[in-house]
Amino acid sequence: MKIHEYQARELFQSAGIPVPRGELCRTPEEVKKVATGIGKPVVIKSQILVAGRGKAGGIKPASDPSEAYEVSKNLLGATIKGIKVTSVLVVEAVKPQKELYLGFTVDRARRKIALIASGEGGIDLEELARSKPDKIFRREIDPVMGLHGFEARDAAVEIGLAGKTASDFVSICQKMYSIFERVDADLLESNPLAIGGETGSLVALDSRITVDDNAIFRHPEYQQVDEELTPLEREATAAGLAYVQLDGDIGIIGNGAGLVMATLDVVAHFGGRPANFLDMGGGSKADDVYKAVKICLEQENLKSVFLNVLGGITKCDEVANGLVRALKESSNKVPFVVRMVGTNEEEGRRILAESGIAYLDSMEEAAEATVRISKQ
Repeated sequence: MKIHEYQARELFQSAGIPVPRGELCRTPEEVKKVATGIGKPVVIKSQILVAGRGKAGGIKPASDPSEAYEVSKNLLGATIKGIKVTSVLVVEAVKPQKELYLGFTVDRARRKIALIASGEGGIDLEELARSKPDKIFRREIDPVMGLHGFEARDAAVEIGLAGKTASDFVSICQKMYSIFERVDADLLESNPLAIGGETGSLVALDSRITVDDNAIFRHPEYQQVDEELTPLEREATAAGLAYVQLDGDIGIIGNGAGLVMATLDVVAHFGGRPANFLDMGGGSKADDVYKAVKICLEQENLKSVFLNVLGGITKCDEVANGLVRALKESSNKVPFVVRMVGTNEEEGRRILAESGIAYLDSMEEAAEATVRISKQ
């Protein structure tokens, strides 16, 4: 889960990482007061959890408090990429001599923490990796041993730093890693980490942290609604379902993330366009199935739905009862194709047959049928 920039900035600041002077503001009057206190040109940054906010007009410079007031009047209350701006971060504008990149992320394949650094910051790192891979330093950190000083120094040298700047970089690197561990992050970065204007010291002009969803229970301070979620995704999250809204027209429901992913793939193989990823979870009861089907049917432009269940802990009769109940209550009469095998399979199929719901044994046949129906 992403946290806001101002929250990440507070973590940086409390760890002793240099950041520009600034404060979070919720009214134009507060913005003007903060800008006056800074006494220099400022940058006003919308606090929304969405990528590309700068290009979308969510980050604006202001040369003096009066301009900051006017800029914030336009930003606060505005909608940027579908999200309403309710607060802004007002920070001192720093003109960097040079922009760097420093970040940590989880490398799940290698079961390590990846330290990533570059002498070219402030740009799309993925694009830099494609066009100039030699400009990126990467070092795998053993999560048991933690980050060693020599590993941070290697990063500084490899991206062209020396002297006090290199020493400062090592210190910031170690502090960022400490935050990464403490908040159970799966991504923490500063882009850009800049060599400041007059003093030449390092300052984190941007701070970004994503907390591992599986560790949110340990961090109640960050248990907030993710603004990037659609209303249906929020509803599903509240219901305890894993749901991602896509742009197709075939609803996908399954029990288990791996099965749902495989279902998306096989539907795409037969030329279909999935409208969502919906995982009811292992051991789904009738109520879970009922909620999942109801939420799926709320999505617009559905032409068919594929319910794919492999019954182990999940019992097929529970699935059938939940599905029948949801379809009886729904006014959205979208055709369903069901593939259901496993525990209590015969009873589940009897329940479906009594309600006139067809089912198939083969996932491939069911996917092909779902796609065919969607194109009728």
